[in-house]
Amino acid sequence: MTTAGPSIRRATRADLPRIGALGALLVETHHAFDAQRFLGATRGTLHGYASFIGSQLDEPDAAIFVADDSGEVLGYAYVAVESYDYMSLRGPAGILHDIIVDPGSRGRGIGRALLDAVLAYLRSRGAPQVVLSTAVKNGAAQRLFASAGFRSTMIEMTKEL
Repeated sequence: MTTAGPSIRRATRADLPRIGALGALLVETHHAFDAQRFLGATRGTLHGYASFIGSQLDEPDAAIFVADDSGEVLGYAYVAVESYDYMSLRGPAGILHDIIVDPGSRGRGIGRALLDAVLAYLRSRGAPQVVLSTAVKNGAAQRLFASAGFRSTMIEMTKEL
């Protein structure tokens, strides 16, 4: 007997506390990759993340997807359709801002399912491309994106002064 995996659906306000916790985990993870470059989580990070994502739920050019397993949110992705950005030398594109899966649920294809939902959303919106950033030390994310056909286009460099 096979069991179905989590369903991917649009986020609702009821999901915000869990998304906030996952967002705080995203901040903590990046801080652990490079504490000099990435902000650390604070007592307000969970609430702040949930509040920001909540502000995006009704934005016409943004979408938040969650991986829902019987009412438990195991991961989320946040994407927006954006216009020209001359500072990054980019034309109109979908920007994948966040994608994270709870560490205890990784290896089940949830990240790929979230990514597939993001790509389908962007295609439906007519986005000509999708752009994202991933931490240099996040090899698992880089492998996921490469397996979906992403190519490297920029390298961010940081120096403390």
